[in-house]
Amino acid sequence: MKKNEAECCDVICIHSDRVEKVRENMPEDSLLIELADFYKVFGDATRIRILCVLLESEMCVCDLAEVLAMTQSAISHQLRVLKQMKLVKNRREGKTVFYSLADGHIQSIISQGMEHITE
Repeated sequence: MKKNEAECCDVICIHSDRVEKVRENMPEDSLLIELADFYKVFGDATRIRILCVLLESEMCVCDLAEVLAMTQSAISHQLRVLKQMKLVKNRREGKTVFYSLADGHIQSIISQGMEHITE
């Protein structure tokens, strides 16, 4: 067997008590699909970079574009996705719109992910 290959049981034996308990506690498929969509947002390096910047400070699109050496258009596109998934929020101050993380959960998700990959 290859090193990274998953191992399988040598016999077929269903543990009915475990199976039933898991079935009872499994979330609805629609909720699992929503969760998968939520995590897909983290699958883009540009969006992760934006979130990491916003971990440090709220910023307007102009500042984000400068920090990340990207166009304002590209930043705006990614912010739209992040806002739709409720990962960022914005506030207007005169003619400037500032973006920040939606809540503390986002910081925790990023921090835990970084902790996991740097172990």
